Amino acid sequence: MKKLIEQLTEGQRNEVKRQMAIYSQGVQEIIPTEELESKIARSIMENRPLKIKLGLDPSAPDVHLGHTVVLNKMRQFQENGHTIQLIIGDFTGKIGDPTGKSIARKQLTDEEVKHNAKTYFEQFAKVIDMDKVELHYNSAWLSKLNFEDVIQLAGKITVARLLERDDFEERMAFNKPISLHEFFYPLMQGYDSVMLECDIELGGTDQHFNILMGRHFQEKFGKEKQVALLMPLLEGLDGVEKMSKSKKNYIGIDESPTEMYGKAMSIPDGLMSKYFELITDFKPKEMKEIKGQLESGSLHPRDAKMLLAKTIVRMYHGANTAEKAEQHFISVFQQGAMPEDIPTITWDGESKVPLIDLLVKLQLLSSKSEARRMIENRGVKLNNIKAEDTKLEVTVSAGLIVQVGKRKFVKIITGE
Repeated sequence: MKKLIEQLTEGQRNEVKRQMAIYSQGVQEIIPTEELESKIARSIMENRPLKIKLGLDPSAPDVHLGHTVVLNKMRQFQENGHTIQLIIGDFTGKIGDPTGKSIARKQLTDEEVKHNAKTYFEQFAKVIDMDKVELHYNSAWLSKLNFEDVIQLAGKITVARLLERDDFEERMAFNKPISLHEFFYPLMQGYDSVMLECDIELGGTDQHFNILMGRHFQEKFGKEKQVALLMPLLEGLDGVEKMSKSKKNYIGIDESPTEMYGKAMSIPDGLMSKYFELITDFKPKEMKEIKGQLESGSLHPRDAKMLLAKTIVRMYHGANTAEKAEQHFISVFQQGAMPEDIPTITWDGESKVPLIDLLVKLQLLSSKSEARRMIENRGVKLNNIKAEDTKLEVTVSAGLIVQVGKRKFVKIITGE
């Protein structure tokens, strides 16, 4: 490594340092760091872009900010001229990644894979330049393997190594079944790296085992081993669980600007630095300044959160829209004004209805028990007046504005 660096000009050495600083920002683990630096140095010396791999099994096509942690890192590589290899697991997706699962995952059909992949492309285009991405479907090589090929591939890994995987180890401990086909998932993901001769593979820390399989099989097939860049998992708005749509603690990149801004303002103060680092497009120097100001107290947490919320909206909806979303938040949530663009719903039901039933029928809350709790917590307003009685009977008339929490508004239009 030292000899390679010595062959570079001063300008080239500075470029290696610059790229290393960018790629290291926010990363949980680089395996190994010195190999990444060496690959960047050779890339500069030979004027050859690195191949950066991201594998996807399109099982849940709704992209949220948690997914963009890896996408933003891909964008950084792309901005420096490196090649993004996006692998759609149309073959592996039919098996399902066992990561984090206590039971075998549902196997996807061809139609589900194609539909989900198309949705991914549309949403990824908001983060990376899809016109400059190499798209690969791993069925192109995996479906051509015959049984002898599969046996030879399986012979390059031990059962003991596969059982080191936390998911399998946990299932074994609790006598839960492991299907044989699940053992082949990490083998196939590793074989993807062999076929594409990837230099670097990106993923979350939960993909540690799968990504290291790429290094293992590249070595077994006589290839140069890829470097693993593992990104931390982003906690959701609750500040505890990993961001997930099922946990309802997410910010989707397709959400409306006002919804996105409002949700961002509920991010716990303790997570702001992490959000700035992982899901915004600030440069390392700018990030350092923001962190320093937060730690010294010169930047108020409220102001930092507004900057974060505005940045998130700007990245997915544009600067002008971000400005409007901020003004909307200030007028509605800080000054107590009613929003101008309240959605309307035509009411054809009874003129008098229990408040709990009204909230559920308007789809402002998903269940009567949830509606009852919201009323008890003083989170429901009728025409800007708090409703505190869970047994309240509401007279439904044209113009009635029902508000739940800080962001949900509905204006009633009667069917008469």
